[in-house]
Amino acid sequence: MFNGFTDETVDFMWGIRFNNEKPWFEAHKEIYLSSFYRPMKELGDELYDWFSEQRPELPLRGRVSRIYRDARRLHGRGPFKDHLWISVEAPAESVWTVQPCFWFELGPDEWSYGLGYYAASPSTMMKLRARMERDPKPMETLTRRLNRQQEFSLEGEEYKRPKEGAPSELLAPWYLKKSFSMGHRDKLNESLFTRELVDRLKTGYVFLLLYYDYFVTLECDPDPREPG
Repeated sequence: MFNGFTDETVDFMWGIRFNNEKPWFEAHKEIYLSSFYRPMKELGDELYDWFSEQRPELPLRGRVSRIYRDARRLHGRGPFKDHLWISVEAPAESVWTVQPCFWFELGPDEWSYGLGYYAASPSTMMKLRARMERDPKPMETLTRRLNRQQEFSLEGEEYKRPKEGAPSELLAPWYLKKSFSMGHRDKLNESLFTRELVDRLKTGYVFLLLYYDYFVTLECDPDPREPG
């Protein structure tokens, strides 16, 4: 059971940020496992079980990120990350571009959670726009609901040349996005160190479940590039 992160968690994250090398990590590996990885895994397992109860018909999987960077993509950075994240999503061959996922991420100076795509494919975004054009009302309802609250914001990289064809001004922001997420970002605070974090995350995810239901079926839509 997740009981919160600790001061040691924060100390380790700052430590690896400023000592990003294998000898330092090996000397502090047990602290990493006990104060960072295991609590994150406990939180992820608890959230996965909860999501499975909310959507028992969906084949979901939960994951905890690795602290090791991909050696092919270091680009002058150290071999370790100074943050970890957990995600819950439907399995897919290319999960980051095909399926939306719920996430929670913790770093040395910020934490975040929400729902979205790491890098939605052009095909996924075309299907989203085509669906909104065919039937704009469901997404307009979801967009009004998003605009009425303050926990989550629409985020994501935008096209340099915005796509045209939005059926209403309300839906125009979605046409700007190459990929997107609905996330909440915050500085480290006391809720991270108690079980209050679990309740906070579940409350937010309850709000986001309707958006997940809408986006997760996009891949079943016809390809708008193909003749009907």
